[in-house]
Amino acid sequence: MTAEHPTDQPVGRAYAALADRYIELFGSVASVHPDDLRLIDAHLGRLTGPVLDLGCGPGHLSGFLAGAGADVTGIDLVPEFVAHARRSHPDVPFEVGSLTELDRADGSVAGVLAWFSLIHLHPDRLDDVLAGLRRVLAPGGALVLGFFDGPTCEPFAHRVVEAHRWPADELARRLTAAGFAEVERVHRAGEGDRRPYAVLAVESQPPGRVERIGTDRFSA
Repeated sequence: MTAEHPTDQPVGRAYAALADRYIELFGSVASVHPDDLRLIDAHLGRLTGPVLDLGCGPGHLSGFLAGAGADVTGIDLVPEFVAHARRSHPDVPFEVGSLTELDRADGSVAGVLAWFSLIHLHPDRLDDVLAGLRRVLAPGGALVLGFFDGPTCEPFAHRVVEAHRWPADELARRLTAAGFAEVERVHRAGEGDRRPYAVLAVESQPPGRVERIGTDRFSA
């Protein structure tokens, strides 16, 4: 089990206080855009080796990846989410833990899903967390990030606890500096009460080989 970083505690408490409502609203794959499910499956569903769903919440995407054939483990700060995930997906392992304190060996993970799980990090902490993700990923390992998109990096009043928007180009630059190469990018426009967001799929590069590859793909 990973240790909870002290600055993660307010986030965990905020989600725990709203766990039942959050599970009701977002606890199934029906809440995820079908094209996002296809993207997640394409990059993470067919990997050989362990996959981590970091900030897995109620476990719906962990269950989806397991159904696609991935050897996935879900990790979340919130015990209520982990308990629900274990009941809903009894064949998938789940852990209470923090993505800021991963207790996996260097290069031992084939893929990571961080689906809106980095949005509550202060920008000053992001680079260290990305370095930690690269540490546990094997060379060529896949990382898929979902995040709120915006013209500048700025905090906003998320319905649970303060979060940050990121320009996709800035987040991609941070990922490149951390040792990842971009493979795919998707932007999705806001609709109703859904904020604009983006998805970046990247690969961990071997030491000494950091380059930008891939394409941008834009969709409504």
